[in-house]
Amino acid sequence: MLSKKIEAALNGQVAIEAASSQAYLAMASWAENQGLSGTAAFLYRHSDEERVHMLKLIKFINERGGHAVVPALKQPSTKFRSITDIFQSLLEHETKVTNEINGVVDLCLKEKDYTTHNFMQWYVSEQIEEEALARTLIDKLNLIGNDKGGLYLFDRDLEGTAGGPGATAA
Repeated sequence: MLSKKIEAALNGQVAIEAASSQAYLAMASWAENQGLSGTAAFLYRHSDEERVHMLKLIKFINERGGHAVVPALKQPSTKFRSITDIFQSLLEHETKVTNEINGVVDLCLKEKDYTTHNFMQWYVSEQIEEEALARTLIDKLNLIGNDKGGLYLFDRDLEGTAGGPGATAA
């Protein structure tokens, strides 16, 4: 059985994952409108993954006797200066998500809820991957600079790695 504190923290994380999904969906739409189909496909997939993370939390809360709350969401930003801006925003967002997940994990230890602590370890590992991926993509964009050919190849490479639910074909 979840304590009310843990239930509230997990529901907070549900809202964060839902907002992440929406933010990446907005980024995908922007990229698609810029002719960056590979980047759009990558971000659509990323949005879907965040929704799966949210669903995983909802099911866990309910299975543990809590009540998962589907959150109302604010409209995410829809204006971006560049593709680098998109991935910089993604990295900043993922860093904030990591901090929030660490807060939930810390609360689990304080509350001696080792079951939820164990469940949250998947999210801890996922965040390491999310941040590393964002940093790698930013590094590649920095190497490309203003080279349009490089940007074309970068976008094409992302399209090749963007398989899965919600991905668009070239």
